[in-house]
Amino acid sequence: MSEPQTKRQALTALDQLRDLTVVVADTGDFEAIGKYKPTDATTNPSLIYAASKMDAYQSLVEEAISNARDQGGSVQDQLTNAVDNVYVKFGCEILKIIPGRVSTEVDARMSFDKDAMIAKALKLIELYEEEGISKERILIKLSSTWEGVEAARVLESQHGIHCNMTLLFNFHQAVACAEANVTLISPFVGRIFDWYVKNTDQKTYSMLEDPGVESVTKIYNYYKKFGYKTVVMGASFRNTDQIKGLAGCDLLTISPSLLQKLKDSSDGVAQQLSEKRAKLEDIEKVEVNENIFRFEMNEDAMATEKLAEGIRKFAADSVKLETEFRKRLQQ
Repeated sequence: MSEPQTKRQALTALDQLRDLTVVVADTGDFEAIGKYKPTDATTNPSLIYAASKMDAYQSLVEEAISNARDQGGSVQDQLTNAVDNVYVKFGCEILKIIPGRVSTEVDARMSFDKDAMIAKALKLIELYEEEGISKERILIKLSSTWEGVEAARVLESQHGIHCNMTLLFNFHQAVACAEANVTLISPFVGRIFDWYVKNTDQKTYSMLEDPGVESVTKIYNYYKKFGYKTVVMGASFRNTDQIKGLAGCDLLTISPSLLQKLKDSSDGVAQQLSEKRAKLEDIEKVEVNENIFRFEMNEDAMATEKLAEGIRKFAADSVKLETEFRKRLQQ
């Protein structure tokens, strides 16, 4: 056996994956980020809420609330500022650990308000810049509604702010994002899988026939075939097979529990996606405008249900965070 093969076998599945794909940590837990050494990290309201309840991060939370009190204004103003501050403070701490970028999410309750999303994104970037963090190291996460796509178009083209489109389940959502020249999309592999398990008779899938893996593969191949600058970051994984099925994707954002499973495994990880192969695919270009986008979403029960469910869940966790912060502000 040749030396390169011997070395390859000694690598963990996580090491092998890193050779093919940019690995991103899907967590707000600094300790986990430090342990798995991802290039980038991504957060959302659910992750920040969970992290804010941990004893280890209470000093950050208290600092964010104290800053909001100092800024003054009404209780609602202070509450809004406290939440924005805590998102940015978590982001800043994460950026001390990783070499790349952190994703910070705009409140999901703004998902259908283009102007509100733009205003919030600008404020978050301003807060990062006050902390000495360049906008080049930030990805602003927006829901992949039509309004979210249009907000991203403005942020990218007029403000040079890079966007990460989240809660993406449908091919036409992905095409709209690429046409808007957004930086990155995060199609949700696991949630697509969940829907099919719940709503069809098939409960198990092989690695490459998993409906979430198929969805991301289709999007990746389309982007590379037609030379879009937007990159694909598979997200929301339920098992390591889904991750391995997308080896070669631009980026993959992975929870600490699945990062650990990959680190503990020495199973081989083969490249499944490549730009070279995508260029050879027989794929037709599709048109997307607002009418087509809304109709295609209407026709896709899975995407419609999962987008709505995701917005509701992130919004609910934002409310939980605000409720906790309101109590602390009034103490």
